[in-house]
Amino acid sequence: MLASLGRWVISRFNIFAVIILTIVQAGRDFIASFRQRRTAIRTVFLKQVYFTGLEGSGIIISIAVILGTVIIAQVVSLVGDNGSLTGKILVWVVLRELAPLLTAVIVIARSGTAIAAELGTMKINGEIDAIEILGIPTQRYLILSRIMGVTTSVVILTIYFVLTAFIGSFFIASIGWHLPYDQFIQGILSSLGIKEVIVLFTKSLCFGLFVSSTCCCYGLSVGRSVTEIPQAATQAVMTSLFAVFLLDGLITYLSSFAFS
Repeated sequence: MLASLGRWVISRFNIFAVIILTIVQAGRDFIASFRQRRTAIRTVFLKQVYFTGLEGSGIIISIAVILGTVIIAQVVSLVGDNGSLTGKILVWVVLRELAPLLTAVIVIARSGTAIAAELGTMKINGEIDAIEILGIPTQRYLILSRIMGVTTSVVILTIYFVLTAFIGSFFIASIGWHLPYDQFIQGILSSLGIKEVIVLFTKSLCFGLFVSSTCCCYGLSVGRSVTEIPQAATQAVMTSLFAVFLLDGLITYLSSFAFS
């Protein structure tokens, strides 16, 4: 049992080492591509933003409104029509934790599997070898553009999630429970500080980088069998979820000391 646990820990460590190296390499390629102004990379980047960000905004907005409404309903049932406390709890629960976490989970479900399956299919069909033969840098064209696109989308979608949860839930709470507007806004502003903003952007940025890099790594790990594509997609999703929850706890823990 200890031997199996040790092998699992070593395998996880190796996977995360490869993911981190992929992120570092993407950072270097980004600087080089920015100087060279590669049009092809920008095109793939915009397509990834469109698929991950724009097409995924609908489900993000819907979940944000539902989540904000549920939280307000629970708060009102416990403490009554206390608008100030309701605003504070929305900041503590939605902005600090649930917005970046649920956004990352949705992106994993929508785009993570698609990226892993797409790259795996390209590798099996020999498209990646053909791109390399043409002299196109696959690391920048295939990996960098997807990492940039997914990371940008996660950050933007997280902001959408927060704004939609605050605005949408307030309108529903005003109609259903007649919460005072001034108290609600005061509760949000009194709890919203530089710490919350930094933690929000840090989580969304880290989640986007690790999710996109993980899915790219698993997609490129596919061999020559078609049956490996769904396996790679499943492993990419599970590893991405594990990384997101691990990073969420780590960032929350470190922020409690950094801003204490």
